[in-house]
Amino acid sequence: MIDFKELWAKGMTFAQFVAVADERYRGLWEGVYRIASVPEWARLPGTEERKLLVLAEDWCGDASNIVPAVAKWADANPGLSLRIIRRDEYPAVMDRYLTRGSRSIPIVIVLDRDFHEIGHWGPRPSELQAWVMANKDTVPNPERYKEVRRWYAQDRGASTLRELMIAMAIRQAA
Repeated sequence: MIDFKELWAKGMTFAQFVAVADERYRGLWEGVYRIASVPEWARLPGTEERKLLVLAEDWCGDASNIVPAVAKWADANPGLSLRIIRRDEYPAVMDRYLTRGSRSIPIVIVLDRDFHEIGHWGPRPSELQAWVMANKDTVPNPERYKEVRRWYAQDRGASTLRELMIAMAIRQAA
């Protein structure tokens, strides 16, 4: 059984996570956070308290494009708070959220105020995940990575926020 309250206490805020990130990756995390914006439809006034516990690693390209947008969303909504734990430090937790048998990240675990799991999301927005899975054997890794980065830059976190709102059972206007 996972003690989410204990994991939350051990988790890092976004700023703490970025501060200890490897210098090779820190700039990307900071840059994505800086340009991230929260659409009006994703503002959640009066929402019940929700905790977003994220499994991530600083070297992960998907995490560096997703987690900063989720952190900006949490910062913009008083009912949300976020903590990050490193995937490789918590293999038992990661193994509970495998994607087709893989330790793919990021994973966002949605908790209520009492640290009960409401749902989880990850490792990528469903549209992008479908594209990656359909092309993983035919598109070389460098080209695939370039397309994934382009997709994230165009989407600007909107798909992630919509899917997280569904995992949280919150309806959006748009």
